[in-house]
Amino acid sequence: MERLQVWPDKFKRFFLNNKFVVSLLIVLLVGINILVFSKVPFIFKPITVLLHTVAAPLLLSGIAYYLLNPLVDRMERRSKIKRPYGIVILYLVIAGIITLILLTVIPIIRTQLLGLIDNFPKYSEQIQEEFIHLTGSDLYGRIQENVGTDFSDLTSKVTDWGTSFLNNAVNGVGNFVGAVTEAVLALVTTPFILFYLLRDGKRLPDYLLRFVPNSLQPQTRGVMREMNNQIASYIRGQIIVSCCIGALLYIGYLIIGLDYALVLAIVAACTAVVPYLGPAIAITPALIVAIVTSPFMLLKMVFVWTAVQLIEGKFISPQIMGKSLRVHPITIIFVIIFAGKMFGVLGIILAVPGYAVLKVVVTHAFQWFRFRSGLYEDAPRVPAETVIPAAPSASSAPSAPSAPSASSAPSASSAPSAPPAAPASPKRKK
Repeated sequence: MERLQVWPDKFKRFFLNNKFVVSLLIVLLVGINILVFSKVPFIFKPITVLLHTVAAPLLLSGIAYYLLNPLVDRMERRSKIKRPYGIVILYLVIAGIITLILLTVIPIIRTQLLGLIDNFPKYSEQIQEEFIHLTGSDLYGRIQENVGTDFSDLTSKVTDWGTSFLNNAVNGVGNFVGAVTEAVLALVTTPFILFYLLRDGKRLPDYLLRFVPNSLQPQTRGVMREMNNQIASYIRGQIIVSCCIGALLYIGYLIIGLDYALVLAIVAACTAVVPYLGPAIAITPALIVAIVTSPFMLLKMVFVWTAVQLIEGKFISPQIMGKSLRVHPITIIFVIIFAGKMFGVLGIILAVPGYAVLKVVVTHAFQWFRFRSGLYEDAPRVPAETVIPAAPSASSAPSAPSAPSASSAPSASSAPSAPPAAPASPKRKK
């Protein structure tokens, strides 16, 4: 009977009371649930459609919220303007700026962009001629033989690809119309969503915390606050840095006299949103235009680009961005590549802030698991205070029969109990 009772005790001790085994069982149950739900994907189709419809307006509204919320807060604090009226004033200012851009900047961009597209075949031919002139026809022919590609046919191949793309686009008019409809709906609904976010955005964390247990609310509030700081600092800093890069490059291109300066600067500003990989993408069209113009223009363009990158890396980014994300550059590059492979252009843009949010959540979840599981606690150690009294006890044994020294004088403070015992012992001996 005793042996039969030992096995349940061992099972409870090594399995049910083992936190590591319980954690593995929880992970196994979560995996089984994921497997089951993956076999019935039609259940989640309405949720997928809802997220696909709401994602674009919420994304645009969130980016605009982090950009405009500090301005609304400042207007409310300093000018004593009520928050809804401040939002309306800010909307009117933004509408005026957009109108001014449409009337002045857009025609220039349109002219330069059309000119760049029309001259692209000529630029391709000139690049081939410059390459042959610099390297020699023999080397050029060897490269064509080794690569197996005739560079003179690249332009015609690009034209054929464009024609086939247009034909496929005509066949997929329905998808195109659907995409345009989604874009229009996103642009129309974004101002309304943004208005309510700017007005009631501060109440959102308290509302979400109602669904969290009371014991977890302080930690959840800290996680939400840290996520908000990470996203806000990245979005504001990255957009400001991108605008600074575009403005500096436009000024530099105007100084050196590079063609299509405004278009190239806007391309550089848009691609600068992607860290580390954006500048490498943006320099490509500028290099093509500079090479076609003249070798001296290429040197001037490289000098301008290097100077702007040094200014951005040494002065602008440290002051605006700082080290708020605390993510290694190699990690950022791999995250961008992976997100681009999985989600395309949108994944490249949202890779870094998404990784920052995921890092905050995973870090706090691991800290909570480490605190609750007890798997990472050190082995109990014997305190040093319990060892110290053992040494004087042995050394004090021979001193016991000796007469009390002068150091025992402080015991006089307890005189009421000590004096009666001292005189009594000599009287009894006599």
